[in-house]
Amino acid sequence: MILVGTAGWADRDLVASGWYPRSASSPAGRLSYYAERFPLVEVNSSYYAIPAENTVRGWAASSSDLVLDAKAYSLLTGQPTRSASLPAPLRALARRDWITTDRVSPALLDGTWEHFHACFAPLRQTGRLSRVLLQFPATYVFGARGLGLVADALERCHPLRAAVEWRHPSWLEPEHRERSLKLLREHDAAFVCVDMPQRLPESVPPLLAATSDTAVIRLHGRSPDWRDGSKEDRYRYEYSDVELSEWAAKAQTLAEQANDVHVVVNTCCAGTAQRTAAQLSDLLEKG
Repeated sequence: MILVGTAGWADRDLVASGWYPRSASSPAGRLSYYAERFPLVEVNSSYYAIPAENTVRGWAASSSDLVLDAKAYSLLTGQPTRSASLPAPLRALARRDWITTDRVSPALLDGTWEHFHACFAPLRQTGRLSRVLLQFPATYVFGARGLGLVADALERCHPLRAAVEWRHPSWLEPEHRERSLKLLREHDAAFVCVDMPQRLPESVPPLLAATSDTAVIRLHGRSPDWRDGSKEDRYRYEYSDVELSEWAAKAQTLAEQANDVHVVVNTCCAGTAQRTAAQLSDLLEKG
């Protein structure tokens, strides 16, 4: 089964773009409208702050069929994090305005994971929370330290099932690739195949691999402004018909290796992702 969806459904630019009809004016209404069009969505607001349990209960109640992946809170994967975004009971443990995994106390990191697990419990109980996306920054490079950090995050994520996206190409260099994928298999974690601009030092190649019963593809676009542009510049990209046909074929290849394939379109700029996801869905149906 190949499920296609987008990263997020409530971005301000998307709401302002007119993609939603006026009748879908509430958060629940927008999620229901989205779920009528796509079988999968990636919760990306959880990267910026751990959502309240009531909010997650609302997601669980809005649609009985929609499958949700969720992006891990930034601190849990070594990303720079504003201490003000921490759950309120933990903020006193932060000693700086900006924090990272290696610069906080064990108590703070333990507490953050506990809050993350607790908030998603209502959705997990429905069986509709599929994968937690652990997106590791370019500062996580292949090596003893990097392997230890990734393994620690995978262990802490359990029993939530993880998907891992690396943002440094060293993990997929030929001499390291098998060890990297073996680590994911050992933790039943899905490898995330990415599409992004190539020919940059930080470019991660679009390797196809299945390390669990779910395979994941994330399409970031190929913007020429990936390195120096704003967030809008980085993700403002319209895939061509040829490019989408190539990814439809790749998704079908992965479907021969895994039970499910999640394709997440992350060109999150004023409805671009939703249009692209609809085009890709049509191609897969025709194929």
